[in-house]
Amino acid sequence: MKRFRSCIVGMGFIGAVHIEALRRLGCVDVVAIADEINAQEKAKVNFVPKAYSDYREMINQEKPDVIHICTPNSTHFPIAMYAMEHGVSVICEKPLTTNIQHARIMRDYAHEHGLICGVNFNFRYNPQIMQMKEMIQNGDVGNIYTVHGSYLQDWLYLDTDYSWRLEPDQSGESRAFADIGSHWIDLVENVMGQRVVEVMADFETFHKTRKKPLKAIETYSGMSLRPEDYEEVPINTEDYATVLFHFDGGSHGCCNISQVFAGRKNQTIVAIGGSKCSLRWDSESGNELWVGRRETYNQSIVKDSSILYPETKSIISYPGGHMEGFPDTFKQNFKAIYKAVNDCDTSKRSFANFEDGLHEMVLCESIVRSAHEKRWIKIVE
Repeated sequence: MKRFRSCIVGMGFIGAVHIEALRRLGCVDVVAIADEINAQEKAKVNFVPKAYSDYREMINQEKPDVIHICTPNSTHFPIAMYAMEHGVSVICEKPLTTNIQHARIMRDYAHEHGLICGVNFNFRYNPQIMQMKEMIQNGDVGNIYTVHGSYLQDWLYLDTDYSWRLEPDQSGESRAFADIGSHWIDLVENVMGQRVVEVMADFETFHKTRKKPLKAIETYSGMSLRPEDYEEVPINTEDYATVLFHFDGGSHGCCNISQVFAGRKNQTIVAIGGSKCSLRWDSESGNELWVGRRETYNQSIVKDSSILYPETKSIISYPGGHMEGFPDTFKQNFKAIYKAVNDCDTSKRSFANFEDGLHEMVLCESIVRSAHEKRWIKIVE
């Protein structure tokens, strides 16, 4: 594996997570960051040697092999296109962009110029999620009847909670589903090996207005402000979504997505019902996989490389009994993408690329349309 020069654009919470994961790979030097606000201070805090306020200057000066885009959704397209036009591979946070047209341009450009680019659907790389996928591929689960689950958070529970994600001009028309529901459905499609063909959605915005801070605060910062530090603004993106799915393999599914569910900080649940057994994974006990059976005892499979399937073993860093979680999924996702960039080969790709990112954009747009029109919508790629 060659040694890579990488740059990060956007240094909020998730940008720092990217840096930490890249350093764990051992073959990546994070040579610079770009951020419009306090770039020098953010570089210093994260022990990055150089900082820029303009990502274009950073790309021109540093000539990285890969850039990571960790900025608001509305900025993904111009940053990714500028990087790719300079021959740089891109790893982009989800959703890929705010509209299908831009996502299609990004996908086409990467394909036409032979650039290996990824989307950070990191949930694919939880060991027990990979084990679910391998069990289904191996026939252990049988024909899949149903899939259901949820992704629940409470970081926008109060009307004083605020983020750029609440603003459609930065986040896009969908908020809760685009932000966290996209993780859930990418995980499910990847695990099941089936694609969604039809959706029915219900949205609700419980806080019709919110109190927007008059000064900048970081996501998850928990900063307290005084009443005079806010302004009341209308909210036009969903706090909550429930979506029904029909899959091309005949399976049926549903999920509940909420960013206003008190007490759940970042809980994801996936439950798959098959003709031989059922599987259930809960991120709050993410190193265990529950297997349900009709005719005998249920099981709890622990994360232990000595007993799991081969591909699952390949993304386990620590022995059984040593917990792995959120940061480790980033490491394993980036490891897979950088190996593909190094080898110029995606024949054994398990990570999400720009094609997958476009697909999720098509799904999200159809889900928004279904919520507005209150009817089933067929997926047209």
